[in-house]
Amino acid sequence: MTAPAKKYDINSVVSCFLKDEKLIKACVFGGGHINDTYVVKTEDKNGVERKYTLQRINHNVFKKPWEVMENIINVTVYLSDMIKRDGGDKERGTLSFLFCKDGKSYCKDADGNYWRCYKYIDNARTYQEIEDGKLFYNVGEAFGKFQKYLADYPADTLHETIPLFHNTKDRLNNLRIAVKNDIVGRLREVEPELEKIFKRENDTGELVDKLEAGILPLKVTHNDTKVNNVLIDDDTKLGVCVIDLDTVMPGLAAYDFGDAIRVGASTGAEDEKDLSKVNFDIDLYSCFAKGFIGGTGGLLSKDEIESLPAGARIMTLENGIRFLTDYLNGDTYFKIHRPEHNLDRCRTQLRMVEHMEREYDEMMRIVREAGKLI
Repeated sequence: MTAPAKKYDINSVVSCFLKDEKLIKACVFGGGHINDTYVVKTEDKNGVERKYTLQRINHNVFKKPWEVMENIINVTVYLSDMIKRDGGDKERGTLSFLFCKDGKSYCKDADGNYWRCYKYIDNARTYQEIEDGKLFYNVGEAFGKFQKYLADYPADTLHETIPLFHNTKDRLNNLRIAVKNDIVGRLREVEPELEKIFKRENDTGELVDKLEAGILPLKVTHNDTKVNNVLIDDDTKLGVCVIDLDTVMPGLAAYDFGDAIRVGASTGAEDEKDLSKVNFDIDLYSCFAKGFIGGTGGLLSKDEIESLPAGARIMTLENGIRFLTDYLNGDTYFKIHRPEHNLDRCRTQLRMVEHMEREYDEMMRIVREAGKLI
């Protein structure tokens, strides 16, 4: 961890949530694309030290932070009850948010930034990369249990924090607009990527059309299921808590499954420049599939299980579309660390799509077999 950026008055923000504790230390934490996260250490009047996670909600991405927090509070309270009912530790099994004296779960600083704060979970950490199949199995199981616990939660009562977030057809339309406008003059350099995307146009409706037809049920989904969104216990190496709940909203099981696979089952980093290092690892896919399907406890229908391979392929394609759209628009959404960062991300996704298409029959066999084991 490093010292926090000085552009935020962290002390004032902390005081909104913790009136009787003083800030001792704040450190930048994590490497998320969207929000800014800090781990803060405080001390109360008796000298007792505590740790919290403090986050600035990116209100350029989440236009209504209050709706984001309403979703998160409702879901975490529900999760807490379900975890307790299941005999688990609700203090570690889900996030516990603090409230300001005005009763809100967020505060707004003098510069108009929105903040939230929750209890830090000790003896657990996130992984940026998959170290072995067992870890990916445990991550899959954690996300599967997340869906199991929320199976009866009324999904249609949640706000859609980013409208049409996983509507791949809409994402493709946004890319068309970016191509037409070409506002930063990058169109010529991305013609190969555009060709690969547009020849798969028919694939973009595969999941949303089944949702509209009632073949796949709407449920509460996380919608950002990267490996680093699960806290792993330092001792047991099991998934402790699913974090980063900004995009919890109505969705499909295939969304959560697919988004995890597109990153976790890749042999290369999401932004790897050398595409020869980027391949689809079918063994890692199998580990996650068994963990995820097992974690749901048999609550997925046959149609849902058979939609999971499509989820992997389409979520990967969708993210390639999103990265390329942002590149053409001048990198206004995802954080970047080099001029062609989003283009590199796009290229890794498209390579993964090509590899998944070759392995698709085996991907289907694996999920069908995993479904029989429950």
